[in-house]
Amino acid sequence: VKFFEQTFPESLKHLSSCKSPQQMFGALAKTYYAQKKGLSPENIVTVSIMPCTAKKFEADRPEMRSSGFKDVDYVLTTRELAIMITQAGIDFTSLPNDHYDSIMGKATGAGVIFGATGGVLEATLRTVYEKVTGREVPFNNLEVTPVRGLDGIKEASFTLEKTLPEYGFLEGFELKVAVAHGLANAKKVLQAVRDKKVEYHLIEI
Repeated sequence: VKFFEQTFPESLKHLSSCKSPQQMFGALAKTYYAQKKGLSPENIVTVSIMPCTAKKFEADRPEMRSSGFKDVDYVLTTRELAIMITQAGIDFTSLPNDHYDSIMGKATGAGVIFGATGGVLEATLRTVYEKVTGREVPFNNLEVTPVRGLDGIKEASFTLEKTLPEYGFLEGFELKVAVAHGLANAKKVLQAVRDKKVEYHLIEI
């Protein structure tokens, strides 16, 4: 969001209204989970472990307070966690096996690919396809190919066929999507869109 605010403000209206997985988790923990367990959100402390330091800034944004309190209280980077584990002298090979707490049940198959580059885009397309056609997607993995002249950016397309009656207006519609890895590549693809050199219906960054 900050990247768009500073670099492509005219595209802010096109950003997904969905929060990031980190912020979704925090919001659910302090609303849905708190209600189910009869807990006050102010007594819940949420901590996320993320590879990107930008997640710290995201957690501090003023709009990230679904319950009236911060959705995510603290963010540790994976590097910080590794240092803490080393300082505490924890040896994972000597720890006994245990089960994780499945607080909200198991995830869908689309959730498994969510964390990989292109995973959000593929999960979204799977949902759109199944909603519009009433069938599962006809591919195991979305085939993405590098975009000529735009290193670090890949694209894909597929056509909606045999749509449900209520979505008949989308019959034969070709969806064009792109994946940009990192903000440097995001800037390239968004500049190309701004210059009308390429056109996509969905871009994952």
